[in-house]
Amino acid sequence: MDYSLGAVKLTCAQLKSVRQISHSQNSYTLGTLLFQRAWLQGILVSTPASAVGGRFLLDDGTGLIELAGEVQNRPLDIGAYLMVVGVYVARENDLPIIKVHKIVDLSMHPYREAMWYLEVIEAFKLFYQPVVNTGKEKHAHIW
Repeated sequence: MDYSLGAVKLTCAQLKSVRQISHSQNSYTLGTLLFQRAWLQGILVSTPASAVGGRFLLDDGTGLIELAGEVQNRPLDIGAYLMVVGVYVARENDLPIIKVHKIVDLSMHPYREAMWYLEVIEAFKLFYQPVVNTGKEKHAHIW
């Protein structure tokens, strides 16, 4: 894990466009933007207790992602609005996973969801879009 790479604020829809770097198990690119960790927010729509064979699933409004890791040790209710940061892992024929190392329940904060979309748009326009749209750099680090 390269901790000099910051966690990028993305949506599940944006994660569908990433490509895994062939020589690295946990590194991905979005254009030329290099990352290992993703920062997402969304509503918890499934827990292991909610169904047989259930798993922790987060819906960010653009898609679903499975949560693993730190989330296993927390009492979470379906419908909670969560911020998660962790290692992104793409899987073939299944939902991608975030191996969570930071999780915050933001359910008590009004306007959290609307503000999140604005944060993602702002981060993309200010930091990611210039890197994603240029082919000049091999890989750019986001700090």
